[in-house]
Amino acid sequence: MHIYQDKDISRYIERFESRRSSVSAQVERSVADILVQVRDKGDEALIEYGKRFDAVDYSRHPLRISVEELVRAHAELDSELLQILRQARQNIKSFHEKGVPQSRLHWEEDDVLLGQRVTPIERAGVYVPGGLAAYPSSLLMGVVPAQVAGVKEIVVITPCDANGRVNPVILAAAHELGIASVFRVGGAHGIAALAYGTSTIPRVDKIVGPGNIYVATAKRLLYGQCGIDMIAGPSEVLIIADQAADPVYIAADLLAQAEHDPLAAAILLTDSAELADATAQQVLLQTKELPRAAIINQALDHYGAIILLHNMNECFDLCNRLAPEHLGLHLDDPWKALGHIHNAGAIFLGRYSPEAIGDYWAGPNHVLPTNGSARFFSPLRAEDFLKVSSIIAYSQEAIRKHGRKIAAFAKNEGLEAHAAAIAKRMD
Repeated sequence: MHIYQDKDISRYIERFESRRSSVSAQVERSVADILVQVRDKGDEALIEYGKRFDAVDYSRHPLRISVEELVRAHAELDSELLQILRQARQNIKSFHEKGVPQSRLHWEEDDVLLGQRVTPIERAGVYVPGGLAAYPSSLLMGVVPAQVAGVKEIVVITPCDANGRVNPVILAAAHELGIASVFRVGGAHGIAALAYGTSTIPRVDKIVGPGNIYVATAKRLLYGQCGIDMIAGPSEVLIIADQAADPVYIAADLLAQAEHDPLAAAILLTDSAELADATAQQVLLQTKELPRAAIINQALDHYGAIILLHNMNECFDLCNRLAPEHLGLHLDDPWKALGHIHNAGAIFLGRYSPEAIGDYWAGPNHVLPTNGSARFFSPLRAEDFLKVSSIIAYSQEAIRKHGRKIAAFAKNEGLEAHAAAIAKRMD
């Protein structure tokens, strides 16, 4: 990994922030056409795109995965892995249950009743990636919060190979979670099917889950047709470390993120030149031991960086500017540093809190804002599957007391009918 300092730092930041630029016009046109075709032709378009993109024949491998296939995958799953999935599910469930908002009503003076009614969406769609790797963990992170929120129907889509095969652990996990609506389709056309509905795939109210640039572009273009969790980009990790940190742990955490994708970003911010050099050496050594070294090297060449700054305040400021998806605080006192962090998707405190525990085990969601969107987006939560309706009930006494002021406000905006709707109740 290259070590950047002083004037070189701005050069790296410019390159990193270029990832936030809009997708190419060609990608956007291609995705827009896919969306129109699926909207207008439904399953026919899905069958065509399945052949074109995945070489799959849906006449031999139906779009909908049968319950028998789900049951078989569950029965054949290694018993130890099944127990791990169950414990991970429980950890995720326990965490998300603690943050579910509740309906509430409260009385004001003059017999005015105000409040909110919280209800789950009817049907959610969960996208589970299946490109460079398959992610049963993403299934858990998408489905469990929806179940905690009380969503009645959850639809899962995930890509298959040319033989119609879907990763059996994903299928087993779906069955373990009680999900029966699972479809072997991915990409922008799969997202379109969830948004518009087809004769086989039901239309959903909200789509969640990470995916490649075509999936992300489809979600962005479909925002408003249905709900969208966030527009995700390539993964990223940023670590802030002081001279007391262990370069072995830091390098391991950087490489864990870099193995995701050739466009993944892995960044270390430090004020210690000694630690910067030691971490760079560890990255070289540990990369040689890893099976996905080719992907890692591409990621590090594109967006890997060790940035040497003058002090910790500069580290905190740059972190808040970059607003990373994952932030590791490898500091002597990470809790003291936490107050300086304003923009990050998930924050891992201390040397024994690697990002990987958040991906699989701890409970908080690993579907996180990327590309600097942690400035305004949050991790996926049970709340994302809920709707809030405001409750307003005024008494006759209250409208007579406040009506003149309300009507005056309406007239000021030139809305005489609004004012009249108030005035008629004051007679």
